[in-house]
Amino acid sequence: MISARLPGGGEVWLLGAVRGLAAELAPLSDALATHPPAAVGLGTSPEELKSLVEYFVLAPAEPVVSLTTAERSEVRGLVRFGEVRVPNPAFVQVLRWAHERGIQVEGLDPSEDRTAAMFTDHIGYVELVRRTVRERRVSRSPPAPATADQYALEWDRTVAGGRGSREFAAARDRHLVQDARRLAAALGRLTVVVDRERFERVRALYEAPEPDRLAPG
Repeated sequence: MISARLPGGGEVWLLGAVRGLAAELAPLSDALATHPPAAVGLGTSPEELKSLVEYFVLAPAEPVVSLTTAERSEVRGLVRFGEVRVPNPAFVQVLRWAHERGIQVEGLDPSEDRTAAMFTDHIGYVELVRRTVRERRVSRSPPAPATADQYALEWDRTVAGGRGSREFAAARDRHLVQDARRLAAALGRLTVVVDRERFERVRALYEAPEPDRLAPG
């Protein structure tokens, strides 16, 4: 897991955890204890956040989680670095931690409907075909770098490296940054937790004078 304090009003910390890797939970807990926030923003949609709370925080037993072919391949490559859990254990742990303390948590990504519209706006037919081909290729042969951190970054570059995919990711990240700024302005102390591959993009957007006008990529 990596972290950085973000500039601007309030005390805002950005944390990036490798999606699925249980080894990220201990440093995540340490970061929350070191800089206890007044609120937490997660890099997921409000609908997904609600489902995580309902089925994995408040439920007496966790449901079985089905995975896509690409997700199964991602997990197979990641297990070389330790125990892997689904759904994202970093998000589930943060939600449990916040629930126990009565701390507000928001999903900072666009709604699922808005995300679907963004996907359609930025990823046309040709890019969709290329993205599907890339997903199938990486499913057959996942990357094999030396660290989990490098694995997360390489997986994302392989699957979402096309121009349309990069523009879609940038649009989603801009929405997250705008909502994070809103929360920080209202509450002062904020921790934002995102998947590792989004960390540098989100930090660059947050540090930009006008993040909503930063060129995608």
